[in-house]
Amino acid sequence: MKLNLKRPLAFFDIEATGINIGADRIIEIAIIKMLPDGSEASKTWVVNPEMPIPLETSLIHGFYDEHVADKPAFKTIGAEIAEFLGDADLAGYNSNKFDIPMLMEEFLRAGIPFDLNGRHFVDVQNIFHQMEQRTLKAAYQFYCNKDIVNAHSAEADTRATMEVLLAQVEKYKDTEFIDKKGVTSIPVQNEVAALHEFTNMQRAVDFVGRMVYNEAGEELFNFGKHKGKRVTDVFDVEPSYFAWIMQGDFPLYTKHKVKEIHDRWNQARPPRPAQPKPAQQGQPAQTEPKKQFNKPYVKPQYPQQQQAPKPVRKPDEPAQPVNEDMLQMLADKFKKGKV
Repeated sequence: MKLNLKRPLAFFDIEATGINIGADRIIEIAIIKMLPDGSEASKTWVVNPEMPIPLETSLIHGFYDEHVADKPAFKTIGAEIAEFLGDADLAGYNSNKFDIPMLMEEFLRAGIPFDLNGRHFVDVQNIFHQMEQRTLKAAYQFYCNKDIVNAHSAEADTRATMEVLLAQVEKYKDTEFIDKKGVTSIPVQNEVAALHEFTNMQRAVDFVGRMVYNEAGEELFNFGKHKGKRVTDVFDVEPSYFAWIMQGDFPLYTKHKVKEIHDRWNQARPPRPAQPKPAQQGQPAQTEPKKQFNKPYVKPQYPQQQQAPKPVRKPDEPAQPVNEDMLQMLADKFKKGKV
């Protein structure tokens, strides 16, 4: 069975320190790139996660701290991984919910550009769960009649995933499927775009599902108090929600997509009128600059303390001689206050 490819399709699988997209790190990544001419190219990297590997995780995939101590960090090999992937579409098992967001988290953390726009994403688990609803091991046995040798090895799981997809396309090429809305179709086709549509059921904006697309292609929040609301509508009524997300414990790719939406929303808003400069304390606010006039300087005049007017004697009026009445008035004046 050969897939009908218009460009490379990269199957990949990741082993990590855990399943927390924002906190855990990649330990191993294996990629098998299927080319349109039917040929393959594959690479596997073991990565130093720069953090301790929890014992419960090591017991699953077999990687312990001593196995990765001398391996390169992702920031060292990330550019090589991005170059190897090139413009390929991406496929994996549960890749839409785990492998792709985990890989994008590492790319963003290391500052390595890798654009997901325009790519198709084929999640083999979604085909399997919708058509048969089993695990990878069961899927490999069911579709390929094989057992996975060295299960939980990234390379073994990646090859099993690739073979399962080929068997799925062959098995379901004429099988009808009825979706939740009662619509009947034949979704599993030998066409990556059709497989992309069928395996991206949640229509997540950021892969981890904090935001999803509605039927009109608009982004909706898919968590918290604003679940089901358009992201731009939330920004209209609560602009601080953007800052809360950017400062919160969300995956970097979620924040990256929120910022894209916020930038688009911000550009579409009408320009705000210019605000007057705030007045300094004790001064009135100014809405426009004061006009300047060239006037001569005039020394300010300050009022002097007023004094009682002095009696003015007419110049032609002669002084009155001292008489008995005047002497009596003086005597009475000095007698006042005595007992």
